[in-house]
Amino acid sequence: MDFSPLAVSCKIAFFSTLLTFITGVLAAWGAGLTKKAKPVLDSLLSLPLVLPPTVIGFLLLILFSKNGAFGAFLSKTGFPLLFTWQGGVVAATVVSFPVMYRTTRGAFDQIDETIISAARTLGMNEFTIFRKIMLPVSTPGIAAALILSFARALGEFGATIMVAGNIPGKTQTMAVAVYTAMQGGNKTLAFRWCTVIFAISLVILLLMNIFTERFAVRRWYK
Repeated sequence: MDFSPLAVSCKIAFFSTLLTFITGVLAAWGAGLTKKAKPVLDSLLSLPLVLPPTVIGFLLLILFSKNGAFGAFLSKTGFPLLFTWQGGVVAATVVSFPVMYRTTRGAFDQIDETIISAARTLGMNEFTIFRKIMLPVSTPGIAAALILSFARALGEFGATIMVAGNIPGKTQTMAVAVYTAMQGGNKTLAFRWCTVIFAISLVILLLMNIFTERFAVRRWYK
């Protein structure tokens, strides 16, 4: 059994989660600062959550093709994204971004507004409030969002196969390997990969639950 799809999936999920963490947390903070535009901004940032992954993959394919605005620029610089594992990272990031954004925004919304108001009264600027108050208080929610985003990126199929393709050893992820095995009539191999994905997903969810519960207990005793 070739384990390269596992390595490719983990690589794509790791870098995707890193990008999603940075962009998702900053977007959740920025959305909270724009009260009037928040409903519209929230809808736009959450759109990948309701769009079919194949639609997202098609739009990214058009955007990063040689005839697209970004694709032409990337081709000239020698960094094409289509049919590379980096393209898989972009696809997984777009798909998992709403998970990070909405979960983090929910954690920020749970913060007592009087604490934020008191910080502003003491002369703290918005970025200092974000760094010293919002991030530490929202650690459990952000950690949960981080784990869920990783799991979402790890199991991504539709957008990834359209942008990164299905190149064994380079862009073939575990989800794509299941599809390929079924297309080839190899149900045994497909079942093995399903078992691997199931086991990894279960471990990820268990770690998330253990972390959030322990953090909640520590905060209660403090």
